[in-house]
Amino acid sequence: MREIVILIPDIDTEQNVEIDVRINGKTKTRQYRVELLSWEGSPDSERVTVIQHRLNAYDKNWALVEIGAPEGKKIPLLFRRVNPPETE
Repeated sequence: MREIVILIPDIDTEQNVEIDVRINGKTKTRQYRVELLSWEGSPDSERVTVIQHRLNAYDKNWALVEIGAPEGKKIPLLFRRVNPPETE
């Protein structure tokens, strides 16, 4: 099992969430970021292209985890940091 689901309280967009996980006595920190992508002014047929452009230009230290349900003219994107720091 590589993934577990943890419910977290609502956060503002473009904030980072850090979750510490202890596996066999070693603590690993996982960092997540939620961003709202606005596609206002884009026709429905181009929404996928808008998301693709955003992802192609995004910081490569972050990997896309989930594309959420659209909220009006915006869609939430959840990213996880690729190489989070490890602590003992």
